[in-house]
Amino acid sequence: MVTDPATDTILTLDNVVAGYGKMTILHGTSFSVARGAITTVIGPNGAGKSTVFKTVFGMLPARSGGIVFEGADITNLTPRELLARGISYVPQGRNIFPELSVRHNLEFGAVMAPKGFDLAGRMDAAMDRFPVLRRKAGQQASTLSGGEQKMLEIARALLLEPKLMMIDEPSIGLSPILVNELFATLTGMRDRGITVLMIEQTPSARWKSPTTASCWSSAAPASPTPRRRSSPIRASGSFFWVVGWKATPPDKK
Repeated sequence: MVTDPATDTILTLDNVVAGYGKMTILHGTSFSVARGAITTVIGPNGAGKSTVFKTVFGMLPARSGGIVFEGADITNLTPRELLARGISYVPQGRNIFPELSVRHNLEFGAVMAPKGFDLAGRMDAAMDRFPVLRRKAGQQASTLSGGEQKMLEIARALLLEPKLMMIDEPSIGLSPILVNELFATLTGMRDRGITVLMIEQTPSARWKSPTTASCWSSAAPASPTPRRRSSPIRASGSFFWVVGWKATPPDKK
């Protein structure tokens, strides 16, 4: 069984191998995510970033290797089991029910809630965090802007108060203003103690001075351990970077 080597690490992937059918995408991927940090997996299309998330969240089986969350082996657990342990996942793209109201879309975040779950209280808390959702609670979700729809997805994933939230390319298709609002939201989540693990295709100037940075290839690890790095990070080829920010907030200009 894989063990978690650091007390401030919430998630660890150890030599994970996974893929689709006969195609192997992850050939021994290993990295750790610091508790209370925003960690970004950066790389181009085809580098294996989304495959990492799907494997962690039990949507794709790990063929070998291990995944540890808060010191417990969660390799190949189901999404339902992972939700119960405090992991939520916001996939890439728009994942809403456009013909349903904003309120009903938000309620779907509690489909797997335990008995006695305070849905009304959690709904109020979610709409307090995202006032636009309260203002438009009765409208069809299809009437929301792209940024508002992404906020709805994040609010829905927050309904079960996760310890770790994984978000696949949250800024894709958003205007610069909405991207700034989104990153402010992610920073607020981190400041409330929620660990954020997200995917982006390119590094953002909003995030400065990473605490850790490690580079991995879809074929084999390019670096055995995370290392400090202050120079610009470039994503190319089949490589992806795993970059963590623990204390430095994004540029709010």
